[in-house]
Amino acid sequence: MGKKQFKAESRRLLDLMINSIYTHKEIFMRELISNASDAIDKLYYKTLTEGNTGLNRDDFVINIVPDKEKKTLTITDNGCGMTKDELENNLGTIAKSGSLSFKTENEKKEDIDIIGQFGVGFYSAFMVSSLVTVTSKAFGSDEAWRWESAGTDGYTVEPCEKDGHGTEIVLKIKPDSDDDKYSQFLESYTLQGLVKKYSDYIRYPIKMDVEKSRLKEGSKDEYETYTENETLNSMVPIWRKNKSEIKENEYNEFYKNKFSDYQDPAKVIHMYVEGTVTFHALMYIPAHAPFNFYTKDYEKGLQLYSDGVLIMDRCSDLLPDYFSFVRGLVDSQDLSLNISRETLQHDRRLKIIAERLEKKIKSELENMLNNKRGDYENFFKNFGLQLKYGVYQDFGAHKDAIKDLLLFYSSSEKKLSTLKEYTGRMKADQKYIYYACGDSVERVGKLPQTETVKEHGYEILYMTDPIDEFAVRSLLKYDDKEFKSVSDDDLGLETEEEKKEAAKQVEENKDMLAFMKDALGGKVSSVILSQKLKKHPVCLSTNGAISIEMEKVLNSLPNADNDKVKAQRVLEINAKHPLFTKLCDLYKNDKDKLKEYTSLLYTQALLIEGVAIDDPVEFSNQICGLMIG
Repeated sequence: MGKKQFKAESRRLLDLMINSIYTHKEIFMRELISNASDAIDKLYYKTLTEGNTGLNRDDFVINIVPDKEKKTLTITDNGCGMTKDELENNLGTIAKSGSLSFKTENEKKEDIDIIGQFGVGFYSAFMVSSLVTVTSKAFGSDEAWRWESAGTDGYTVEPCEKDGHGTEIVLKIKPDSDDDKYSQFLESYTLQGLVKKYSDYIRYPIKMDVEKSRLKEGSKDEYETYTENETLNSMVPIWRKNKSEIKENEYNEFYKNKFSDYQDPAKVIHMYVEGTVTFHALMYIPAHAPFNFYTKDYEKGLQLYSDGVLIMDRCSDLLPDYFSFVRGLVDSQDLSLNISRETLQHDRRLKIIAERLEKKIKSELENMLNNKRGDYENFFKNFGLQLKYGVYQDFGAHKDAIKDLLLFYSSSEKKLSTLKEYTGRMKADQKYIYYACGDSVERVGKLPQTETVKEHGYEILYMTDPIDEFAVRSLLKYDDKEFKSVSDDDLGLETEEEKKEAAKQVEENKDMLAFMKDALGGKVSSVILSQKLKKHPVCLSTNGAISIEMEKVLNSLPNADNDKVKAQRVLEINAKHPLFTKLCDLYKNDKDKLKEYTSLLYTQALLIEGVAIDDPVEFSNQICGLMIG
């Protein structure tokens, strides 16, 4: 049978592996052992659910055989094995997972979901090996097949003989170089260390012949060597160990190995609960957001085990959406092995577990916020947006659970602040929690609408994420204090005397203001004299439920072109600015010029708000017209 070629993506990955892009080449052991464990998991699941395999837990084993003379390292398992097609599909295509195929074959049993990315993990073998030979025989099959490859040139698949089901992988270890000592992977003590480091929690025995020494019989000082087949791993899952037995680096290594991350987690949450439902949980808060976290492709959920047997790779019912960044697993002896996704939604025990997990995650985040502020702020940079979405989702149903975890930039503190901290600093006469929205802290700080609030000495929360205003509108209040945008038409800051004076001034200029409104041809709902401006001549505010920031966000969504949202814009003019005198003069003597000025002022107000203007060319021509008189 001729040599077959890898797919283009696989060739590129193989080239990277062969040329050793990774400093830690030792991870190939972790990957191959994990694949062997997955293969046994698959068959063990069949044993538990169908009971017709003739096997039990004690029959499964992973063997490691180093051979210094032949310079080979062999890893074998007696798991499900692979057919010819599975060999080609799993090993000939990058990230083609035998586990995923298993799920497809059993699509009616949606609870089946075995972990593993066999394709990518398997290719790591080429970091230390010049030739990889895989011999496999699927459980229940009479045929065995041998897959072999020296790298990017391709691979062959031939029929062969093999005793028993399972898979044998033989690596031809590369010769040592000036930079790399590949021969270390043939040393028993190195292999023992790697198994302990990466695979101690694997639930099946990982065995290897280990050379030992002992006193010769009848001798007091003469030793002899002998070989003993030793189990290298404890086979106790890390989540079932006592916290006192586990070092920080063990938690971190387990996380990075299990969830394919290159960084240590920001937080480890290890819990054991006894009661109505007994379960172990090991959860992690990542130090950074996955590349696809804020996309529709990201799948939330924790791995779900039933008494140590994986029954679901991503159980979304265990986490609320606002904590979807949490990675980890739950293991309960009280859950049925054959639980289905449909059953999960109505399972009282699972709901109890989910409630306990949510409370624990929240308390751990609050503890980080209160005692390790720097760590929490780093966490919030990565996942704060998800918490804000959680406040807004489901019509604010979860807002009380999340509101104390939110952070916003403070105009007075010049750093991130919680809502509790803000209200604790509020002045005695302050009615509202003031906030301002914009693209960045710098831009928000320059908004004309902030002038009056700052002049009163009130703190403003700067909201720079698109979801922010939707979140605070969902909250409505915090500590009985309403939220108030600095762009609202009424900031509640005028005295009765100021209100009377303003009303008088509006009455005196009502005809001019109506003229300016008409001049804008329906672009604004009204033109008013501003009570919030001090130095700036003009700004925009809004009437109604939709603000300008909300309008921008909603109109940026997919398919928004079909149904544009419009805020009720209000053009505010500063009656104390010298420009106002000019406007009054133009209303008396040159109404055509006033129309031009009104258009210019409106366009300036849009630019201040960061809103795209309709006709930049017209705006430029108007400016030029003013410049030349």
